[in-house]
Amino acid sequence: MKRFPSLVAVIAFCIAAPALNEARAIRRTPAASPSASVTELRIGIATPGGGYRVETMTLEHYVARVLAGEAVRDSQPAALEALATTVRTFALANLGRHRADGFDLCDQTHCQVVRAATAATERAAEATAGRILVRDTTTGAPASIYYTASCGGRTEVPSAVWPGAEDPSFLPSKRDDACGGSPAWTADLSEADLLRAFHAAGFQGHRLENVSIASRDGSGRAAMLRLDGLRPDHISGQDLRVAAGRTLGWQFIKSTAFELRRVGDAYRFSGHGSGHGVGLCVIGSARLAEQGQTAEAILARYFPGLTITGARHVPGTSSTNSSNDRDDRAPKRDARAPGARHVPGTEEGREVALALPEGDEGEREAITRLVTRARDELAATLHVTPPATLTLRFHPTTDDYERATGQAWFTSATIVGNEVHLLPLAVLRDRGVLERTIRHSLVHALIDSALVNRPLWVREGAATYFGGEPPISGHPVERPAFRPTPRASCPADAELASPVSIGALANAFARARTCFARQIDAGRKWQDVR
Repeated sequence: MKRFPSLVAVIAFCIAAPALNEARAIRRTPAASPSASVTELRIGIATPGGGYRVETMTLEHYVARVLAGEAVRDSQPAALEALATTVRTFALANLGRHRADGFDLCDQTHCQVVRAATAATERAAEATAGRILVRDTTTGAPASIYYTASCGGRTEVPSAVWPGAEDPSFLPSKRDDACGGSPAWTADLSEADLLRAFHAAGFQGHRLENVSIASRDGSGRAAMLRLDGLRPDHISGQDLRVAAGRTLGWQFIKSTAFELRRVGDAYRFSGHGSGHGVGLCVIGSARLAEQGQTAEAILARYFPGLTITGARHVPGTSSTNSSNDRDDRAPKRDARAPGARHVPGTEEGREVALALPEGDEGEREAITRLVTRARDELAATLHVTPPATLTLRFHPTTDDYERATGQAWFTSATIVGNEVHLLPLAVLRDRGVLERTIRHSLVHALIDSALVNRPLWVREGAATYFGGEPPISGHPVERPAFRPTPRASCPADAELASPVSIGALANAFARARTCFARQIDAGRKWQDVR
């Protein structure tokens, strides 16, 4: 296994604190048009030991089982049918979500909750078989949509939950009186519990002096909170909800629509709604169905402007009749790489596989584009052909990263086998090093095989040189470790592979970059540095 740490987290910290298995993802049936191709899914079923067993099921049976896990109990048929179309669309738009793990989707809230189907959910799946929501009828691509347990009285835009996400017109933030603001909830979390959750998410500091809401977004939800006593000293409302959920349980901070005040040595969160608030409100849709609204009207309310394929036209919707009632494929996919999303501008047949925690899923498209762009730029600079598949795994917590890689948190990113393992997205973003960490790791992925018999300093020097880190000599922090002399000695392998401290690793990286740059400046090609 290759384990190479990344320099960028070291720099950020010092500033702030002085062989992938290809899955048979879908089974295709012969058809004149590829629009009727998805008939089976491979679903990862969570096991008590923490892993997954893979179960193959038909698309419609999967929809029926997800309805059993996600719908309001005893929902009317119209609510179940609206949710069935939503569930099917979400599944087909996200088939590549667990490609790095060898299956399409998992059975948890990270994807969609799967439970035993009932007669009612089977009927709803059958009644809507093949129907999806599409943005462009010429391509038939399933729209990138979301749904939430309860919007709490106002829906949210995607970018407020997942920074950098697109805010299409069919996912607006608007008042919704259907759910009535329910559920209302209150949670008291002690300072010790919150500190434990923040530490698990990668924050540093021994005492949480105060937590306060610093700003709210357009929907009134908590956008940013200030954390006095910790580094970084701020966290988004959504990242707070995810951090607390993963460590303390999801039953406490149910949404970011909350008020906050200190009560003794605890913090009282008083809120309403449940979930991220984007897209269809499940509780709201159930109540609308009880009032007599149709599935089509419910979908038009929560996804304005989208087309429902295969559905009869209903006033107020943009649904169309399709000549192929089972137009349920996920277009823009390479048939040679099942489940992988095609990103415009990428080289044919070369894919990026991302493994993301639940709270980061809305950023998949933006991160895929960032990685793809960086990969293509670096490949052109280095004059190399990218690997057929690049797999990046962002961990949910720093502890999880350390357990999986055997590396300290300050290494930021590590290559293990054929996968790039990275710290949580929120941690890298808060330190301002997300893109540089990705670029540093991609240099390793592109050229390490050509430098396999060289000292580690050659590979690390190349990664820091081409990865975009600022020149070490120009670093604003006045630390000798970051200012090697032009004739500094090149670091030994052990200094880079097993650093004893953040300072020692910083020193080794600085010397590696200096040694590498010295030979490049002398006219050598990167392949010839030794």
